[in-house]
Amino acid sequence: MMLEELRRAAEARGIATTFTDATGRRHEVPEATLEAVLEAMGPAPAAAAWPPVVVARAGQPATWSPPEGEPATLVLESGQERPLPAELPGDLPTGRHRVEGRTGATTLVVAPGRCHLPAGLEAGGRAWGWAAQLYAVRSRASWGIGDLGDLAGLLTATAPLGAGFALLNPLHAAMPTEPSPYNPSSRVFRNPLYLRIEDVPELAALDPGDRARVERLAGAGRGLLDQDRIDRPAVYRLKDMALRLAHGVLGRAPGRRDGLAAYRAATPNLERFATFCALQHVHGQDWRAWPAGYRHPGRPEVVAFGDQHHQEVAYHAWLQWLIEEQLAAAGAAAPGQLGVINDLAIGFAPDGFDAWTFQDELAGGMSVGAPPDPLGPYGQDWGLPAFVPDRLAAGGYGPFAQTIRAGMAHAAGLRIDHVMGLFRLFWIPHGAEPAQGTYVRYPADDLLGILALESAAAEALVVGEDLGTVEPGVRERLAAEGVLSYRLAWFEHDPGGGRRRAAGYPRLALAATTTHDLPTVAGFFSGTDLDHLRDIGVATPDGAEQADQQAQRESLCRLLEDEGLLAPGERSVPAIVAALYGFLTRTPSMLVAATLEDAVEAHDRPNVPGTIDQRPNWSLPLPVPLDELAADPRVRRLAGILSEGTAQASPRS
Repeated sequence: MMLEELRRAAEARGIATTFTDATGRRHEVPEATLEAVLEAMGPAPAAAAWPPVVVARAGQPATWSPPEGEPATLVLESGQERPLPAELPGDLPTGRHRVEGRTGATTLVVAPGRCHLPAGLEAGGRAWGWAAQLYAVRSRASWGIGDLGDLAGLLTATAPLGAGFALLNPLHAAMPTEPSPYNPSSRVFRNPLYLRIEDVPELAALDPGDRARVERLAGAGRGLLDQDRIDRPAVYRLKDMALRLAHGVLGRAPGRRDGLAAYRAATPNLERFATFCALQHVHGQDWRAWPAGYRHPGRPEVVAFGDQHHQEVAYHAWLQWLIEEQLAAAGAAAPGQLGVINDLAIGFAPDGFDAWTFQDELAGGMSVGAPPDPLGPYGQDWGLPAFVPDRLAAGGYGPFAQTIRAGMAHAAGLRIDHVMGLFRLFWIPHGAEPAQGTYVRYPADDLLGILALESAAAEALVVGEDLGTVEPGVRERLAAEGVLSYRLAWFEHDPGGGRRRAAGYPRLALAATTTHDLPTVAGFFSGTDLDHLRDIGVATPDGAEQADQQAQRESLCRLLEDEGLLAPGERSVPAIVAALYGFLTRTPSMLVAATLEDAVEAHDRPNVPGTIDQRPNWSLPLPVPLDELAADPRVRRLAGILSEGTAQASPRS
């Protein structure tokens, strides 16, 4: 294929032949990259009179109608049949419906005009809450890791201080050896490490001997609190032993066997996930190394394995039911609050469940990452698989809908990591450098419609993490969809390049100071974060980072001084923490999030991007146990600043 022909073929499939990075530098995509991406996508689907899915918006004419002259029937999501409106979607209710004709059929998704927003926020109200790494929020009852009982405790203990929500790290299912919440096995199911063992109902049915065994395991689990690192494999071994004992007496616990059966019958893909976990138990973590008969979920060998190992399959299904129950209880722990805002990772591990079950929709030989930007001058390869847009549409966007629905279950909201991925993702051929990748366009109109449908059904707000390289028009489109922007004081600048004043922040936003990938306020303004980066070889002694951080510190302090929140020349960490969060409360943004690390003036950040073995990423507990958090004077002072500031700025106060 000639180069110009190759470029035309790529552009026809939504593959960028050139792109501009965050620094404004223009990149020509290598010919080899275009060829590899086209090959990974496979043949283009033929145009069809009956497309696999049509996503329409209520009150807006659809772009598709059944072939002229062909009789068609409409089956609503409820199963009810009704006449087809003269023009779709007409007065159809929102939902996933089916239009059926003599020569074909189409799934018709009717979505509301935008995502859900709570009435109080719509009316001008505001709320503040904690950005929390749940694994780090350990109480004296924890088995070495923060759990869903601790989540309920955090919401309950800080509600009297005015906290309205907890924005969590992803709770996705992952192997116990995987510390990163952003490299999960599945985004549809959750991690049993977060279970509070004492809240498992089946424990009451244990005989005295097994109950004593669980108590001994609990003692060993609480002994892990003495460590200054979270040891996930050790936590898993202890919890797994206790949970298997409890599962063994399921039949003795009144109503529990029937309850589990009902949950299994009502939860899509659960049997497949539980079978996958059982396969991992026997054949190892990576499905790509399993015997050939088990490498695809549609093979009869997989069904036979599930039947043969039905007890192990039942155990993993039961674990997901327990998580569902405990997450629901945690979300209801503090009535009147927004509650839990979950986090959705941008992708999933190539050796995990989602990659196994959705493999027919994925692009072989590709991974997702980011082009060069100031934080990653050589680009980033995240090692995550990519969905092929055409194949995603051919399946009616089922994997996407399942993922969003799971993230919104028992939650007040969902933060979507790298929300720009709804519009385009940066694909990198295996073996290529990240800078040799290119952007692939996704059907944003359809994906945003499905997002709005799931948001309205769950009554869950949506926050889009729109940091990094954001193409023009994306933030404006997300705002029109009712998706909150994610604004960090670290990065916000006005069009002239100066620091953005508080009044210049958007209303439809969650405002914060930092994230899990950036320094804490104490670490940044004391210089200890940069010292640590030097110690682990990420920053160079007397390198450009020092001058840059010093300039950033001073510009932020000048902003706070100009706002009248920081006394001239004051540079103490407590004063800067108070001023920065006081600044956020002056913005009009609907939500304000404070990290628990900042609340206790911790110096260590949860994660340093680009490092693996140099430091214990995603494994640092909070230096203050949950039992003492609400009484800590630093936490109470910050909560007072946030409560007073958001109340003063709210028309509803």
